[in-house]
Amino acid sequence: RWVITYAPKLEKEFHKKKRPVCGRWRMDETYIKVKGEWKYFYRAVDKEGNTIDFLLTAKRDMKAAKRFFKKAIKRNGLPELVNIDKSGSNKAALKSINKEDSEAPKVDPIVIRQCKYLNNIIEQDHRNIKRITRPMLGFKNFYSAQKTLAGIELMKMIKKGQMIGADGLSPAGQFYSLAA
Repeated sequence: RWVITYAPKLEKEFHKKKRPVCGRWRMDETYIKVKGEWKYFYRAVDKEGNTIDFLLTAKRDMKAAKRFFKKAIKRNGLPELVNIDKSGSNKAALKSINKEDSEAPKVDPIVIRQCKYLNNIIEQDHRNIKRITRPMLGFKNFYSAQKTLAGIELMKMIKKGQMIGADGLSPAGQFYSLAA
């Protein structure tokens, strides 16, 4: 499938042209079926609904959550506030990141907020991913699931208008400009 080959290349190119995101993040995970087993798809959006980052992992623990946050922070900078659900692993990962960052000079810690109603934005955003993956009846292997989900997320970010210089271009035009 073309997605497995080209999605990572297009995503890398897209991140060079991605608009900056807001400092208030909403983070959650959803389930994706791979080889008949449920895997965890971590996602974050800002308060305006723009996708920040995503990561498919085999486990839902502190290590996986920390890996996701490190990836998101590396690409988008340190957030002011992160709203999460009542998951203990997400809170522990954020506390661990705050502890590491407290050693750096003049870095404000990330405010952690656990309010389930403020996560409605990301819960609704999951719906778009589920709508596409549900008819697939799961993925055959983890590698192809990662690459396909990257392609799906890339198209969603393009449709949301998250690319710099995309004003006046259709989603197809934006896609072609990335591929060129």
